[in-house]
Amino acid sequence: MALVAIVGRPNVGKSTLFNRLVGMRQAIVDETAGVTRDRHYGKCEWCGREFSVVDTGGYTSNSDDVFEEAIRRQVEIAISESDVVLFMCEAATGITDYDAEIADLLRRSKKPVVLCVNKVDSGEKMYDAFDFYRLGLGEVWTISAANGSGTGDLLDEIVKVLPEDSETVDDRSDLPHIAIVGRPNVGKSSLTNALLGEDRNIVTPVAGTTRDAISTYYNKFGHEFMLVDTAGIRKKNKVHEDLEFYSVLRSIRAIEHSDICILMIDATLGMEAQDMSIFNVIQKNRKGCVLVVNKWDLFEKESNTMKEYTASLKARIAPFDDVPVIFTSVTGKQRILQVLDAAARVAENMVRRIPTSELNDVMLPEIENYPPPAWKGKYVKIKYVTQLPTRTPQFAFFCNLPQWVKDPYKRYLENRLREHFDFCGCPVQIYTRSK
Repeated sequence: MALVAIVGRPNVGKSTLFNRLVGMRQAIVDETAGVTRDRHYGKCEWCGREFSVVDTGGYTSNSDDVFEEAIRRQVEIAISESDVVLFMCEAATGITDYDAEIADLLRRSKKPVVLCVNKVDSGEKMYDAFDFYRLGLGEVWTISAANGSGTGDLLDEIVKVLPEDSETVDDRSDLPHIAIVGRPNVGKSSLTNALLGEDRNIVTPVAGTTRDAISTYYNKFGHEFMLVDTAGIRKKNKVHEDLEFYSVLRSIRAIEHSDICILMIDATLGMEAQDMSIFNVIQKNRKGCVLVVNKWDLFEKESNTMKEYTASLKARIAPFDDVPVIFTSVTGKQRILQVLDAAARVAENMVRRIPTSELNDVMLPEIENYPPPAWKGKYVKIKYVTQLPTRTPQFAFFCNLPQWVKDPYKRYLENRLREHFDFCGCPVQIYTRSK
């Protein structure tokens, strides 16, 4: 599929146009300059032609921004892998030194360039836009990304210069989505980069570097899925800026739209209250889970440290403690492939179907050995069990008095199911129904 990269200096409206092209509020938009940092991908369809769009951070040089060099490198990567570059400028400020520098970079790249001038919503600003012909990049297209004027003509031009698509259809909608979540600065972007083998996301010691939920296709070591890096989730009372509020919102949405969540915690801090809150969000949304204890190289260890740490973690997250726990050092690339293997195993467990005959052969003797407790002199008799046709493992137990089967006995049934069948990392739901 053809790829169009949106580039320009900070605060010209690249993310606003990106959201309009993909048809949803996917990238965070704010009046503050430099909101976007990582490359952000989406799909656009126009006149029966589908292509990918990548939003990039604002290109700067010699600024005070600590992320300047990393953002510039991300922009250069986006330009190099794109088929068409959409260069955005702003009418009100005219041609700046940054615009001239980017234009020079694009001329050297030899890529087809579509030059558009944003924030043109009056006749006077239309006159200002003609000044951009001086950049020597051909036709100038005037748009207003905020209200959509001019975007139709712009898309017509983009479709005209796009290379012909190959016959292969890139459909990744059915792949498992794996979201990497956790508090700020636990190593989520570092893990993504280590798994991909490239600097896909910007990594700095500054907490809150990642702002958007960045989705990437992964196909290595026999694994194929969509990997989603998210912004760190802090406590509500610690979030004061609008930008961080939207980042946290995107991270929660990434959990809701994922199949499996890799919850990363800092080994030196342990499972804190905020980690438990994120774990509860994962559990509430019935997502598969893998616990990754990062920065294990910084933790003081003795003979049974890993075993004891795992036991204390599982005690903290009980009763849903049937979760893979992997100890990693992302900077040292220790055990990061085990994270992939664990996530793949959980993905298999999520779609596991158990034949009804096998289920009854295993579970009915267990129920007979330990029947449900009597309630007010009435005995509950479970006669039959079957797995429901749902996205996550859910089981229906048919009995004469379903209302008298309480949560403790349902937990017993769940534990027996986990004991006989591999549902590690998956939420298991138990329902009792009248036969």
